[in-house]
Amino acid sequence: MNTNPNESLFAEVIYSYTRAQAVADGVQVEVSKVATEAGIRFPVFLTRAAYDAYVTVPPGVTCQDEAGRLWDIMTMLRLAISKAKPSQERLPFALYVRNDNNARRLVKLIAICGALDIDDPQAAVTVMLPNED
Repeated sequence: MNTNPNESLFAEVIYSYTRAQAVADGVQVEVSKVATEAGIRFPVFLTRAAYDAYVTVPPGVTCQDEAGRLWDIMTMLRLAISKAKPSQERLPFALYVRNDNNARRLVKLIAICGALDIDDPQAAVTVMLPNED
């Protein structure tokens, strides 16, 4: 047991993958400009899986565009944030998306709030699929 209060409880970091690297690699997509327009005060990022599943318009799907689909996600996120409990760590929300030329379907997403990056503790929101961490 560590009894020295000045000694770190954690070992030296061997490797870290920053949010900036994730954005540069395309693993996350920054959508903060649209989020701000929707009334969200924090930087917002979507995982690539969430972006590809519900923002990118599948080939052949008519009457859909990425700007509108992203706006729908940000609007529902803003609504979910406004109804969230102060201690809530994972914020589930849902919206209808049409990924074919038939009926829309209800899809679920999760938002979490954490540090913008490893060296920047300001708050940022990450939106992901329910099965992502």
